[in-house]
Amino acid sequence: MGKLIGFLLLISSLFIVVAADWSILNRRKKNTNGVVGDGLKKYCESWRINVEVNNIRGFDLVPQECVEHIKKYMTSSQYKADSERALEEVTLYLSSSCCCTLEGDGKDAWIFDVDDTLLSTIPYFKKHGFGGEKLNATSLETWMKESKAPALEHTLKLFHDIKDRGFKIFLISSRRETLRSPSVDNLIKVGYHGWTNLVLRGLEDEFMEVQKYKSEARHRLVDEGYRIWGIIGDQWSSFEGLPIAKRTFKLPNSMYYV
Repeated sequence: MGKLIGFLLLISSLFIVVAADWSILNRRKKNTNGVVGDGLKKYCESWRINVEVNNIRGFDLVPQECVEHIKKYMTSSQYKADSERALEEVTLYLSSSCCCTLEGDGKDAWIFDVDDTLLSTIPYFKKHGFGGEKLNATSLETWMKESKAPALEHTLKLFHDIKDRGFKIFLISSRRETLRSPSVDNLIKVGYHGWTNLVLRGLEDEFMEVQKYKSEARHRLVDEGYRIWGIIGDQWSSFEGLPIAKRTFKLPNSMYYV
């Protein structure tokens, strides 16, 4: 019996040591073989992936340990490649013989989010910690009013391809109505044009959850007789709730959660 207890204590102590090595709270200096540094990198990548698959929700800040990792990803060729791969799936969906046979009555609709779907906020977050600083809405809106956000090149071409196929394009953004003029100016300046409607948050939507606000915007479209074939966005709140689109396509973004 004594030997069994001793064996169990030994196993428990080994588990504690291993667990300590993988804890994000264990900030020991990197040792000579790089185990701790590699563990932190793996943790941060796992955190990012779990944000993307909607397991981690409602976070206010990127963990400080992972800010540099998120910065590197969002400014890397991997981010661009991941976005392009997601949009390749849109093209495959549009090209499928069993999908997207339009009725030709002007009621076939496609929805895009705006920020980090059509326009990039990365230039703003380069100066504001890539999610490591608490979001200052006033500061972000001041930047948006400058109409200097660049287009996400991987969606610009697809936007026009979808429009040219005969879809009515609706932009449903969590931006406030007071940003309509600079938002339209920015979109046109970088090459977007021909959308059917740009939906922004009015005073009545100020305190509504983003998911509910976007769901209600889709309800209005369906009530007007539109068929929603697809939605492209960078936040899960762009897809959740009813009515749902026939397909949804999420672009990567782990800087913030809306």
